[in-house]
Amino acid sequence: MADVNLSGWGWRHAGRSAHALRGVDLRIDAGERVLLLGASGAGKSTLLHALAGLTGPDGAISGEEEGTLLVDGRPADRGRGLVGLVSQDPDAQLVMARSGDDVAFGLENLGVEPERIWPRVSHALEAVGFAYGLRHSTGALSGGEKQRLVVAGALAMRPRLLLLDEPTANLDPEGAALVRGVLQRLLADTEATLVLVEHRVAEVTDLVDRVVVLEPGGGVVADGPPARVFARHGADLAARGVWVPGREPAPALAPAPGGVPVLAAEGVTARTPIGLGVRGGGRRTVLENVDAEIRSGSATALVGTNGSGKSTLLTLLAGLARPHRGAVVPRGRLSEADSRPLDRWAARRLAQHVGTVFQHAEDQFVTASVREELRFGPRRAGLPPMQVEARVDELLQRLRLDTLADVHPYTLSGGEKRRLSVATALGSGPEDTPYVLALDEPTFGQDTRTWRELVDLLAGLRTAGSAVLMATHDLLLQRHFTDSRLLVCGAGVHTDERKTE
Repeated sequence: MADVNLSGWGWRHAGRSAHALRGVDLRIDAGERVLLLGASGAGKSTLLHALAGLTGPDGAISGEEEGTLLVDGRPADRGRGLVGLVSQDPDAQLVMARSGDDVAFGLENLGVEPERIWPRVSHALEAVGFAYGLRHSTGALSGGEKQRLVVAGALAMRPRLLLLDEPTANLDPEGAALVRGVLQRLLADTEATLVLVEHRVAEVTDLVDRVVVLEPGGGVVADGPPARVFARHGADLAARGVWVPGREPAPALAPAPGGVPVLAAEGVTARTPIGLGVRGGGRRTVLENVDAEIRSGSATALVGTNGSGKSTLLTLLAGLARPHRGAVVPRGRLSEADSRPLDRWAARRLAQHVGTVFQHAEDQFVTASVREELRFGPRRAGLPPMQVEARVDELLQRLRLDTLADVHPYTLSGGEKRRLSVATALGSGPEDTPYVLALDEPTFGQDTRTWRELVDLLAGLRTAGSAVLMATHDLLLQRHFTDSRLLVCGAGVHTDERKTE
């Protein structure tokens, strides 16, 4: 077990005028299990990174620190082997080409005896339900599978302080429940101190004995046992955007207008690339003989277990990849732009009619500031300068990015990056919205206010006749916004037509 002590602690990221956190006074006793809450951008991830020793004078994250932060009585950057961190982005933590080697990496760096490493690796992989062997390529994993691997790597190190930043965000409901069960057993066996950031609050309250709420740019605004904090401060926290059990958003949305098919997959089969990972490797079929139709004026969710091919199918339907067999073809008004399969369209034409939000938001940022990122699309579309600025100001305000307009997109939090990536895919304005909007986990990392703003924004596009296509594990999004679901299971898809609440 390890204890944590912060006194007057604050952090300002390099290039920022405002502090991410300031005046934080917090003590976590050894063995405590703490759920860290706050609105999107409240500094939750920043605090975890600081506890992991990434923000000190010689840390990987540059900025300005004030006050004191100690883990077991010493600066966090001197706690080698003491702390295990699972960050929001699993790709940022994968360092090896083979899955087993990646889990073993931390143990080897800690000097664990070789004969003890591989039993611990195998045990950790089995505990998180990792479906492949030790030699499986990390590059061939889905986002959720990578998340499981990173969690296994942290658990294998048996840290005294375990820091988890939304460890189940990319997992299907079954996988999320499995990881929570693993954490429950681990904490019972090791008594490690836990600091957890998680938006699925109702599902993790039995893992923690304390809730700490952070104020953006400030310090601690609520602290205590979960039941007491939510009873005393629930309404105020919900108003701040904190996910409070029983106070989840329930948007009243206009009914979906529906319409004719705008896109169709015809006998689509997808396989992994040749030579991916260590020593090449054979190709694996991800999707086989998929037939599906996407209709205008509707919201369709791609659902399924991690690794089932949801992101692959989304990429194919967006025209960003060529299937091994079959074709993704335009229908209706989309076919008026070009009747050929989407993978044969010119990039400029495809971007004009099909907007895409990638699983990793950084993959689509092309400028050095949030404001310039939002200007990029309208300027390329030839809009007058005044109209460009009006569109940019509207999106900055609506998606709560106005205070971040001049910062680099790469320095945003996970939730802020997601909102920016959605905004850049919306086109130049209402008259220039794409016919199809394909989004991979569009609500990742959002607080209740920004979650609702995103849903309202997408609902407006649906009302205007756009087809909204989403790969998502967000059950609340499916309940309130989805008109139909495509259950992806590798060998094909099964359609589940449904009405939203």
